[in-house]
Amino acid sequence: MKHNNKVTGEIGEQLACDFLLNKGYQILERNYQQQKTEVDIIAKHQNCLVIVEVKTRSSNFVNPENAVSKAKQKTLVEAAVLYQEKHAIKSEIRFDIIAIIKTKQETEILHFEDAFYPYTTY
Repeated sequence: MKHNNKVTGEIGEQLACDFLLNKGYQILERNYQQQKTEVDIIAKHQNCLVIVEVKTRSSNFVNPENAVSKAKQKTLVEAAVLYQEKHAIKSEIRFDIIAIIKTKQETEILHFEDAFYPYTTY
């Protein structure tokens, strides 16, 4: 049975949440909406607010981590700052990408911590 992109994305986000929980992260939000931007996962790890973009692919033909454009990075930074202000969170913000490559044979999860920095997005 072939999954559409939305279902594949939902499966990937659940795998990413489970992966982060196993690494000691606290999941604060999933699919957080801020204006026109959706943040896949907002988590807390140690004293850091972690904004996570999840990219799921059903083949390893394209590197999913390369699918986060500069424009998407910019909107994630803006959403993160607004979230931080709204919830009066004083901690540092980190931007991660979790790439999930799900084939019939296996599932590979790659976690890119500090995948991009706010000052490189403008």
